[in-house]
Amino acid sequence: MLRNSHRPTVLLTGATGYVGGRLLPLLEERGLAVRCLSRRPERLQESVGELTEAVAGDVFDEDSLDRALRGIETAYYLVHSMGATDDFEEMDRKAAENFASACTRQGVKQIVYLGGLGNPDHNLSKHLRSRQEIGNILRKSTASVIEFRASIIIGSGSLSFEMIRALVERLPVMICPKWVRILAQPIAIEDVLAYLLEAIDLPKDESNVFEIGGPDQISYGEIMQRYARQRKLRRVMIPVPLLTPYLSSLWLGLVTPLYSRVGRKLVESLRNPTLVSSNLAERYFKVRPRSTDEAVARALVNEDQEFAETRWSDAFSSGGSQRSWGGTRFGSRVVDSRTKTVKLPAAQAFRPIERIGGETGWYYGNWLWKIRGFMDLLVGGVGVRRGRRDPDHVRVGDALDFWRVEKIEANHLLRLAAEMKVPGRAWLEFEVTPEDDGTCTVRQTAIFDPVGLFGLVYWYAMYPLHQFVFAGMLNNICEAAQRDQTEPKNPKPKTVGVAAAPAEKIKS
Repeated sequence: MLRNSHRPTVLLTGATGYVGGRLLPLLEERGLAVRCLSRRPERLQESVGELTEAVAGDVFDEDSLDRALRGIETAYYLVHSMGATDDFEEMDRKAAENFASACTRQGVKQIVYLGGLGNPDHNLSKHLRSRQEIGNILRKSTASVIEFRASIIIGSGSLSFEMIRALVERLPVMICPKWVRILAQPIAIEDVLAYLLEAIDLPKDESNVFEIGGPDQISYGEIMQRYARQRKLRRVMIPVPLLTPYLSSLWLGLVTPLYSRVGRKLVESLRNPTLVSSNLAERYFKVRPRSTDEAVARALVNEDQEFAETRWSDAFSSGGSQRSWGGTRFGSRVVDSRTKTVKLPAAQAFRPIERIGGETGWYYGNWLWKIRGFMDLLVGGVGVRRGRRDPDHVRVGDALDFWRVEKIEANHLLRLAAEMKVPGRAWLEFEVTPEDDGTCTVRQTAIFDPVGLFGLVYWYAMYPLHQFVFAGMLNNICEAAQRDQTEPKNPKPKTVGVAAAPAEKIKS
C-alpha cells in the first residue's frame, strides 16, 4: 500500500543498481520521502530509511508504473538493459515509452535521467545511441526532463573502474587496441551523485541536457597508467592497430569482471570520444568535478573496504537471468556462489546458518575442515581450536573457529571474514531471501581477494575441493533447516569446547 503523505515523494528506479544504490541514502539524508520501484522490493526493505518505501513494479508493466508514480513529483530514471541477452535497444525503448506515458498520466512534474556523452553526428555505438534515444523518449512526457550525459564513471564497484582495475592489477604487459587511445572525460561517482541530488532543486517547468565530466580529457590507456602509478605498479602497454570488439570482449571476459556480452557493448561504445562540449552545467550547478587522479584515489579508498557500497554486478540486468556463479571474477576478487530453494520461512531457513561452526561443525566434510585447521596451525594460524561463544546465536566480532563474524542481519545475512592464513583476503557469506511463492532462496557465497599470482594459483588449486565441500555444505544446511521444522528443539544449551575471548568489531 502506497503511503499518503503531504511531503513531496521522490520515485527512484534502479535502487538496486550501481548509481541508484548510492543515490538512495543521499536522498534519505536530505529528509526526502522516497519510493523505490523494484522487481524484488524485499531486497530493499531491510535497508531503507523510515521515510522510504519499496514497492513491487516493473518498467514493462504499465499498471505497476501507474501505482508507483501516483503522487510523485520527481522521478529518477536509472534503468537500462545493457546486460540483457535480448535486443537491449528495443527493451530500453519500450521501457522508456512506458515510463514516459505513466508519468504523463500521473502528472509527474520532473524526470531526472542519467545517459551517456557522445556527439550524435559521429556514428555513435548502439549503446550510446540508445542512451541518448531514451532521453528523447522521456521528453515526450508532460514532465520536464533533466538529462545528464556522462563519460566514464570512476568509483569503487563501477563497471568502468572494475575493468580498469582488473586490467592493471592482472597484466604487467597489455596489448592495447585502438579504443584504448580514444579520448574521454572521466567523472567521479561522487560528482555524478552530487549532480543528481542537486537536480531535484531545479525549476520543474524546464527541460535541459547537461553534459558532465571531470576537468581531464584523457584516454582509457592514460587512466590505466594513472591507476598504476597510484598503486605503484609498472605496466607496459603495447599498441596494436586492430582488435575487433568481439575479440576484445573475449579478452576482457578472461581478465576482467565483465560478462562477454557486456564487454562487447562497452568496447563498441569506447570507439566514440565522450567529451563535454557544453558548459551549461557550470551555470546551473554548484558541483565542480574532481580530477581523474582524485577520482581514482577516492575509488581506491572505497575499494579497500571489504566490499564497495554497491556494484554494477549487483544489478539484475548486469547478468541477465543468471543467478549463480562459480569461480567468476569481479574485479580482482573471485567469487563462488550457489543457491538452493527451500519451502520454509526465512527465520527457519536461517537458523542452521546462525549455528555454524563450533560443535555444530560446517555441515559437510568436517574432517576436511579439521585438516585445514591443522595446516593453518602449522604455519602459525589460529586453527579451529577457538570454537564459538554461543552455540545458537552470533554477534559481530564473534570468532567461529578460524572465521570472524563481520556482519549479521537477523534471519537474512551472515558474513564471515577468514582469519586463517591465505594469500589474500577471504569471506564466506550466507543470505536468505524470501520469495513471492512462500519459499526462500538460500545463497552461499565464497569470496576471495587474491594477492598477486600466488593468490590466484591458490584459489584455482583449491577450486575443485571448493566445489565438493561448498555444494555439500549448502545442501546439508537446507536439510538441517527442514529437520528443525519437524524435530522438537532441545532447550538445554550445548557446552562449547573453548570459548573465544570477546572480540572487537572488525573494521571494514
